[in-house]
Amino acid sequence: MNKSSYKNICVFIEQRDGNIQAVALELLGKAKQLADELNEKVVALFLGHNISQQNQKLIEYGADEVICIDEPELKDYLTEQYAQASFQAISEFKPSIVLIGATTIGRDLGPRLSARMETGLTADCTRLEISEEGELMMTRPAFGGNLMATIMCANHRPQMSTVRPGVMQKLDPKEGKKGKVINYKPVFDKSKFKVRILESVVEDKGKVDITEAKVLISGGRGVGCNEGFDKLQELAKVLNAEVSASRAMVDAGIIPHERQVGQTGKTVRPDLYFALGISGAIQHLAGMEESDFIIAVNKDKFAPIFEVADIGIVGDVTRLIPLLTDRLAKEL
Repeated sequence: MNKSSYKNICVFIEQRDGNIQAVALELLGKAKQLADELNEKVVALFLGHNISQQNQKLIEYGADEVICIDEPELKDYLTEQYAQASFQAISEFKPSIVLIGATTIGRDLGPRLSARMETGLTADCTRLEISEEGELMMTRPAFGGNLMATIMCANHRPQMSTVRPGVMQKLDPKEGKKGKVINYKPVFDKSKFKVRILESVVEDKGKVDITEAKVLISGGRGVGCNEGFDKLQELAKVLNAEVSASRAMVDAGIIPHERQVGQTGKTVRPDLYFALGISGAIQHLAGMEESDFIIAVNKDKFAPIFEVADIGIVGDVTRLIPLLTDRLAKEL
């Protein structure tokens, strides 16, 4: 393989119902950092229908070029349609790196693309760096999060990675930034379109995604039960916050998986994070240690959570939560 013919960093821009997802903007920010080190460009691969009016937004968030594939076949995400269009664009423009969000869509599309490109894919990455030789170093949790593995794709191109939402930070948009837009027309083999959408049913959970929350109240084993999490909900109402949890509470069936913080859950960066009854295992810390301000409550004064907390309180969380809720309700 002539690796020198592959240049630039390509970011798959995930959109749902025409709304660009936050993970795509986060990846544009990281791609810009990596591209500056390599002296290459950031290319946004934008698929969908009636989406071209958003090309400028991608440029303002870090893209130097946008490959826009605006086709009726791409209105809704379907694996074969998106795989065909993405494969053709990547084959023609030959990026050296392809970044995809590790979402439901990204985890479906990434492996399909890497197989068609006959290259490797490092899934669920939490860190991306450039080596001295200009290779992409992709780091992800391994063995249940007990160690971090750094993987490289030295012999094939493009180097492909899916990246967890919330791990990277998006850039502040540069209004009026100039960039190049390429309107690309794929050639679809419709004989392979075996799946179609009959109906879309969206569940309205009435809750903010924890990766978007400004204030998060997270409970662990110390909170202990449904009644304990009812008290967290009362505190959350006072602070206009969202409730999340450690893996132990998800495994116990008390909190759904989409509210889990940690290496096997979601990575969050709220302005304020309450770690209540959470010991602070490395798997949990990896999902929240970038929070701006951390308040921890645990009865074990040696709990690892206190090493990352800005304020640490040693005490029984089940007794402290009602007191904290009453006091804040009077103050706010």
